Amino acid sequence: MKKEPAYPLVTVVTPSFNQGRFIRETIESVLAQNYPSIEYLVIDGGSTDETLGILKKYPGRFYWVSEKDKGQANAINKGWSRARGEILAWLNSDDVYLPGAISKAVAFLQDHPEVGTGYGEGYHIDEEDQVIERYPTEPFDRERLKETCFICQPTVFIRRKVLEEVGFLDESLRYCMDYDLWFRMARKFKFGYLPEYLACTRFYKGTNTLIMDRYPLPGFLGTPMLFWKGIWTAPNH
Repeated sequence: MKKEPAYPLVTVVTPSFNQGRFIRETIESVLAQNYPSIEYLVIDGGSTDETLGILKKYPGRFYWVSEKDKGQANAINKGWSRARGEILAWLNSDDVYLPGAISKAVAFLQDHPEVGTGYGEGYHIDEEDQVIERYPTEPFDRERLKETCFICQPTVFIRRKVLEEVGFLDESLRYCMDYDLWFRMARKFKFGYLPEYLACTRFYKGTNTLIMDRYPLPGFLGTPMLFWKGIWTAPNH
């Protein structure tokens, strides 16, 4: 049996487009992690603001590319397609990791080999980095997930084998691509909840998170689509 490395490589992908006012904090939150084995990729969609100037200030620190893409999900998928890590994640260009987040997530997955995807606690923060509230995270329950997305996306860390089997993000979705992925993963793999604060997701006018908060789930995603994909038949883990 192949022994798992002490520090499996973790790939973090940041999709970016004209988020120059926030992306430096996002980058620094990744580079400041105390975990020794991180592959970091920034996939920019051809930003016209200060983003490229910021990216150029980190020569050799991480991989980045700036070119037109088909949106957020496409950018993340492009990053994951070139990822070398055994554990994959994505951190949006206006969100941040908390100190020690990756070390805690990896330790959790190593302690729970039966878990395919781990997630933790998070905060909503505003444009000035002030905490608004705790993200309404809950221990995993498939029936509850039908009612609300209680998984804080930037706290999620996924084993490569999970994505290899269920596929990447659905690029046809502008919103809820993470919610859709959670259901697809839950059909075949176990989720694990880590009661530790791992990340902050920014909550301000214009963000997908705020738009989502105005609509009930899964109605916003579209119940017929969920039935068509067979999501409602996901086994409970």
